[in-house]
Amino acid sequence: MNEQGTRVNNRTVKSIDWQLACVAAFTILYLAVGMVLAAGKKNWEFVFYIPIVVLFGLIAVAIRHRANLPMSLLWCLSVWGLLHVVGGVIEVPAGWPVDGDKRSFYSWEIIPGILVYDKPVHAFGFGIATWACWRGLSATCGDSTPTVGRLTLAVLAGMGLGALNEVVEFIASQTMDTNVGGYVNTGGDLIANMVGGLFASLLIAIASRLRPASENF
Repeated sequence: MNEQGTRVNNRTVKSIDWQLACVAAFTILYLAVGMVLAAGKKNWEFVFYIPIVVLFGLIAVAIRHRANLPMSLLWCLSVWGLLHVVGGVIEVPAGWPVDGDKRSFYSWEIIPGILVYDKPVHAFGFGIATWACWRGLSATCGDSTPTVGRLTLAVLAGMGLGALNEVVEFIASQTMDTNVGGYVNTGGDLIANMVGGLFASLLIAIASRLRPASENF
């Protein structure tokens, strides 16, 4: 590589490192605020989830090179975490409809009787998880062609992560007072995860036709 190419590569690496530092700082900041708010309200359910959010974040950072995860995906994962914090520790204003007796954003009925805040967050989050699985699968196969089979595997992998999340929620519900909900809520969460995964796969398929503009999708 010539000297000019080396300088360009060094600038690219520094730019990526700076962006990664920004994602990390943003995530640490809102998690710290969320932890303080949760502890103040004795919301032990959310305190229980914090280490899990941190663990998944660290895994994403650790595998980002091997799985070829773009910085935009890491930002989306961070935003998902922020939506989780808001849902768990921030209360909705008086007068806003909620599902149940707890007034956290996770109980907010965006469309009364039809759509609760929790479901779009699930769809968004596990849509992003499907995208991450797709990137990892593409890197492993050495081919980013979005065939039906590969997209199906990515969606199923994202849904599998969603099912793992339900296992974590079940453990929390058996060990402390939570806002998890029952069987219907769990089923709704799994459906939302599937919808998010399918939507992500559709975007991946569309993006593949727009290359090279979206080659990093």
